[in-house]
Amino acid sequence: MATDPAQRPARLTAQALSAAYGSLTLSPVDVVDDVADVITQREPELNAFWRYDLDEARYAAERSAARWRAGAPLSPVDGVPATVKENLARTGVPMPSGNAGVTPVVPERSAPVVERLEEAGAIILGSTVMPDWGMLSSGVSSLHGITRSPWDPSLTTGGSSAGAGAAAAAGYAPLHVGTDIGGSIRLPGAWLGLTTLKPSAGRVPLQAPFLGRAAGPITRSAADAALLLDVISRPDPRDWTALPPEHLDLADLTVGGTYDVAGLRVGLLVDAGCGLPVDPAVRDAVEEAARVFEAAGATVERLEPFLEPDLLRRLDEFWRVRSLVDFDALAPAARDRVLPFIRRWVEAARDVTAQELMRDYTSIMRLQQATATATQAFDLVLSPVAPVAAFPAEWPMPWGEGDEGMAHIGFTVPYNMTGQPAATVNCGFLPDGRAIGLQVAGPRFDDVGVLRAVHWFEHRRSPEATPDWPIPPRDPAPLDQG
Repeated sequence: MATDPAQRPARLTAQALSAAYGSLTLSPVDVVDDVADVITQREPELNAFWRYDLDEARYAAERSAARWRAGAPLSPVDGVPATVKENLARTGVPMPSGNAGVTPVVPERSAPVVERLEEAGAIILGSTVMPDWGMLSSGVSSLHGITRSPWDPSLTTGGSSAGAGAAAAAGYAPLHVGTDIGGSIRLPGAWLGLTTLKPSAGRVPLQAPFLGRAAGPITRSAADAALLLDVISRPDPRDWTALPPEHLDLADLTVGGTYDVAGLRVGLLVDAGCGLPVDPAVRDAVEEAARVFEAAGATVERLEPFLEPDLLRRLDEFWRVRSLVDFDALAPAARDRVLPFIRRWVEAARDVTAQELMRDYTSIMRLQQATATATQAFDLVLSPVAPVAAFPAEWPMPWGEGDEGMAHIGFTVPYNMTGQPAATVNCGFLPDGRAIGLQVAGPRFDDVGVLRAVHWFEHRRSPEATPDWPIPPRDPAPLDQG
């Protein structure tokens, strides 16, 4: 893969960087210096990093460069810059979960994701921010302040992988790892135009497994998402919920140069059956994406809504009680430092009884059954990622400060509960420039099939739907004054 010498390294994909390292036309040191320049320009406004480790990154880049010169890289991502979300442990780096009321845990050992990246030689630039306890779909945090969109700093990044999304779209690195329990990888993906994947449950080993939680790639292309998944999905015995080790054929998403959607049975869901109504412009963009699949020979069938509002309400209540337990464990003064929105959200569950909490948990099983039943006949299911486009950066949720529960995750959270893989890819823009995300979900464990479909769509969507990333041009070299 040839690289354009006029292209600044910060704009290159991980695959392009790896090829350039192999041909010795580009050094990891050059790349780290270039992304550091982008970070210097944009970070004061975007606020993506909790910890930024430039000195360590430069040292790691020098070691990587030596390995490439010796023809002995550790992996294809050796020397490729990456970030990880702050709730993914890094040895010695405090983990406050975006919350000013928390006394951060300082881990003695890195999370599986981090260890796999380090073993592969990836250069971890730092840890990216999140909102309080990861329970907001924005970049609003009591500890970090507001994280903003690189496309338009007046807009949200989405959350809770807010910093990872901002860093990806801004060109801080091509590879980023976020976490997702109801849409926290995919919502930043949708609102920032990114390609992301919430993998199958258990595909990526976690340090702290929990119902619905996953870690996965946040990138600017499906090929890079596959490259990252190949690294972070390697086994780790600490996750007792992990899938058995499996070789995923991720090296070539075109399957030897060919991938054909002809004959695939594709479901199209544009009404979740609960939550916020879908913006007509979002629906139109998703339906246009479905026509791209249909024109190529896929059989597209409309799916009727399969969730009921009470299922979403009960899941929200279950999460409130979970966070209320964490909130009550704080000292009174520390509770006052928690984001006011989150304080109100958890306090609303103060009177939930044990019987109601058990009904909430049982309803999650019903949500799983409804999702699995509705989608089992399809090779892929296409839908919006979110019913609405990006909202003001200062808002904690798409509706502002009000309490609408989790009314915006009716399209995303079902696949957390069933464990099915679900990806995002940009499929259009509103007239005001806000991105529109297409969600592509597949059967359980078919992460490769989902990524192949996304890669296929990336190369067939209209030019108007293809992001031109908001990465600043490199300053020209100063003229020789000698």
